[in-house]
Amino acid sequence: MAEELVDIVILGASGFTGKYVLRELLKFANPPNSAPRKIAIAGRSRKKLAAALTWASSDPNLSSSVPIFEADVNSVQSLVTLCKKTKVLVSCVGPYRKYGRPVVEACVEAGVDYLDITGEPEFMEEMEHLYHEKAMQSGSLVVSACGYDSIPAEFGVIYNTQQWEEPSVANTVDSYLVLETKGKRIKGNIGTWESLVLGVANEANLQKLRKSRPRRSRPQIPGGSSKRPGLIHWEENAGGWAVRLPSADATVVRRTHATMVDNPNGLPKAGGEPSDEKPWASIKPVHYGCYVIQKSFVGIIGMFILGFILVVFTQFKAGQKLLVQYPELFSLGTFHKEGPSEEEIEQAYFRMIYVGRGYSDSAKISSGSKPDKEIVTRISGPEIGYVTTPIVLIQAALIMLDERRSLPKGGVLTPGVVFGGTDYIQRLQQNGMSFDVISTKKI
Repeated sequence: MAEELVDIVILGASGFTGKYVLRELLKFANPPNSAPRKIAIAGRSRKKLAAALTWASSDPNLSSSVPIFEADVNSVQSLVTLCKKTKVLVSCVGPYRKYGRPVVEACVEAGVDYLDITGEPEFMEEMEHLYHEKAMQSGSLVVSACGYDSIPAEFGVIYNTQQWEEPSVANTVDSYLVLETKGKRIKGNIGTWESLVLGVANEANLQKLRKSRPRRSRPQIPGGSSKRPGLIHWEENAGGWAVRLPSADATVVRRTHATMVDNPNGLPKAGGEPSDEKPWASIKPVHYGCYVIQKSFVGIIGMFILGFILVVFTQFKAGQKLLVQYPELFSLGTFHKEGPSEEEIEQAYFRMIYVGRGYSDSAKISSGSKPDKEIVTRISGPEIGYVTTPIVLIQAALIMLDERRSLPKGGVLTPGVVFGGTDYIQRLQQNGMSFDVISTKKI
């Protein structure tokens, strides 16, 4: 008899982030009024995986029922074997530019669905370039950026635009990240720092990749182009100085909008049903920018010093090695090799403020009027890297598992495209995150 597939396997479950993802997934191993979900973990070291499982589970009976598979990103055969055992593979093996491609390739070849938490634009766009057509043919759904990068960005924009009831229409939505803590400042993990270092070091490769590909489709945004906020500006709605954030968020949102334009009739579904009458009803294109809030100019100066250090030291291999070897020194204490403590994680939380501006009546656009309406919304939740990221990732995995027939058949796609038409926002609200409307006013 053929071996029964597990529902979800976490690859890299013994890593710093992976063990938090595992802890979150175990909460949903035995759903009420439903059959237990079959969960497994995978990685190079069975011993480390067993230790992570013990750490993540307070129930010995539950942990003993979780299979442990050995798999190595440097062994194609081990990844192929792993893919034959599962329906959904969740990858926590960053930096993804170093370890991610073989995992995506194995999933695409096997027709297995794939999720990860990368915030690395070059990796995501290269995987789309290399594997999108193959994934559509094999029925593999490959969805990156299912962590803090870039779920709040995607679904914060979707939530804000949902508040614009006809005849009003949004033209821009900008997000402002506010990181806060009830205790001392949280430290970042070395894996995140290494991804950042490699991203800056390979920026030229990203631009080369983009130039080699056809120009992305651009949607028609109501009201056309609009004056955008500056690199640094005071944002009253967020109560601080906003600095443009060079993250993957804006890129992911634009990819979602481009997919919508390229596929006006929707994408083929796994269940074979015809496309919805309005396949992109939940996605309304807008100009989007992302910013981080600093309460004082000292914080702004610190950001620019950090950016200068990264740009200078990533110009040569020895500098990159020094940055990764001494993260605490070169990140000005922001990242540490040991990562944050449990206490730091428990005391940290975030808010993202979304400022949408547009027209109270779409008829005003043709008359050349300026935007006259503002809607401010907010997403808030626990610490972003090791609590919010597991929440948003696991809810995406559960939708992929439970509602697979209503999702796209396959392809390398963004979270907004895949989960935008589902109850994803409601699931996040039921699991510790809040989506709120703060204000609506004329401007």
